[in-house]
Amino acid sequence: MKGTTHAGMARTSTLWLATGAVTCGLLLAAGPGAAAQQPAGLRAPAPPCTSTQLAADAQQIRGSQVRVTVTNEGPEACSLKGFPTVALAGQGSPDRNKPLNVVPQGQARAVELPVGGRAWTQLTFTPVLGEADGYCASGAELTVAPSIVVGVGGGGLQVSPDGGGEFALCGTTVRATAFRAANS
Repeated sequence: MKGTTHAGMARTSTLWLATGAVTCGLLLAAGPGAAAQQPAGLRAPAPPCTSTQLAADAQQIRGSQVRVTVTNEGPEACSLKGFPTVALAGQGSPDRNKPLNVVPQGQARAVELPVGGRAWTQLTFTPVLGEADGYCASGAELTVAPSIVVGVGGGGLQVSPDGGGEFALCGTTVRATAFRAANS
């Protein structure tokens, strides 16, 4: 190092040592674990929701489309990610259900639900045509059930159409969107 004296290098080393000592002292003064704390915006994600902490309801929005809303009624925040399973409740009983083939629509992203928070998924059934008894244009079997079982959080939540009535569909397939926050 041309032009650098031995004394100048010693002062630089002393300055680095002093800076390190002050930094360590500040971390120690802040308390144990202060260096390991995450910035305010980067907290750990909420644990996955369980079916026991969720309640659900269904609302028909257009013909063969139903919006199922789940609400976190648990003691703490939780998160949902993915698509529901869906089954027709046989004779109105969730234990005697007929699973449907779910065709996922869209991309699944984690949705955090604070206590009281809500998320929704939209189910689209193959429509039943005609009046009264109805029929399926495809020739598929017409199925009617008083309720459906929506699989979410490791269990099933039974829902009925809002305002009464029954779920009616052609075939055994339903399209379902990924869960989304209720405000989106």
